[in-house]
Amino acid sequence: MKIAVIIPSYRVTQHIEQVIQKIPDAANRIYVVDDSCPDASGKYVMSNVKDPRVSVIFNDSNLGVGGATKAGMNQALIDGMEILIKIDGDGQMDPTLLTVFTKPIISGEADFTKGNRFYFPDSLAAMPKARLFANALYSFMAKLSTGYWQISDPVNGYIAIDARVYSKINRSRVSNNFFFESDLLFHLGISRAKVVEIPMRAHYASERSNLRIAKNLWNFVTNSISNLLERIYLRHFLMDFSFASLELMLGIPMCVGGLAIGTYWWIEGLLTGRPATPGMVMLPALLILVGLQFILSFLAYDIQINREPPVSSRLTY
Repeated sequence: MKIAVIIPSYRVTQHIEQVIQKIPDAANRIYVVDDSCPDASGKYVMSNVKDPRVSVIFNDSNLGVGGATKAGMNQALIDGMEILIKIDGDGQMDPTLLTVFTKPIISGEADFTKGNRFYFPDSLAAMPKARLFANALYSFMAKLSTGYWQISDPVNGYIAIDARVYSKINRSRVSNNFFFESDLLFHLGISRAKVVEIPMRAHYASERSNLRIAKNLWNFVTNSISNLLERIYLRHFLMDFSFASLELMLGIPMCVGGLAIGTYWWIEGLLTGRPATPGMVMLPALLILVGLQFILSFLAYDIQINREPPVSSRLTY
C-alpha cells in the first residue's frame, strides 16, 4: 500500500531534518506542511533535505496543527496515497515506528492507529508535570466525547489512518487547532471506525512545544461537551435507537427532578421550620438512585459498542 507521512511544521527547524532522515523506506511520500512558520521551516527543508520523497506545502496563513495536517492529508489523497501517517516535526515521535503503525491497517485489523505513551509508565518521568496533568484531563474529556473508552492516550498526535476511511468523513468539520486529534476520533466514532493503539515512548529534550495548556483548556472542554452531545444524539438516537437510549431519556430527568424536588423541600423546611416527612425524603432519593442506575446502565452500553470490525472491510465504494 502507498504510504504517506505528513509533518505539520511550525517552529521545528532545529529538528525536522533529523526527523525526515529517520523515516523508513516504506514511506512513499513525505509531505512537510509549512504552516506559515516564522522560522521558514518549509524553505529550510527545500534547501537542506535531498530526499526525493519530500514535498513541501506552504499554508498562506497559520491554520494550526490540525489545519496543517489536513492540508497534507488532502494532498496525499489527491496523489493516490492509501495510508496517511501524521508525525510531529519536533523529534518527540520515533519515525522508525512507521511500519508498526501501518501493520494493523494493512492487515485489515484497524482503520486507524494511534500512539499510546502511557503503556510505558517509566517513560512518563521525563514528561513535564504540567503536560502530564493536562494530558490526563484531556484524555478523559476525549474518551467521553468520542466514545472510544478503551483508548488510553486519545490526544496522542502520532496517528495513521486508512485513506479510504479518512476520505469518507466530513474533513471540513474536523478542528484545525490542538483539538484536532480528539475531533478526528469523534468523527471516526460516528462512522464506527476501528481504532487500535500502538505502544510508544515519547522523547522530551530541548524541543519547544507549541501547546499552551491554559490557553487551550477552555476550548478543549467546550468542544468536548459539544461533541459529546452530538455523538449521543447521532449514535444513540438518530442512527441506533435502543433500550440504552430509553435509559438515558429516563435517567437524566429523574436525577434532575429528584435534585430539584429535594432542594425545594429542603429550602422550604429551612424557611418554615417544618420537619421533612419520610415521604419528602424518600421520593427525591428514590428518583435520584433510580435515575443514576439508568445512567450507569447507559454508560456500560456506551463503553462496549465500539467493538465492530474495521469500516474499511465494509466499504464498497
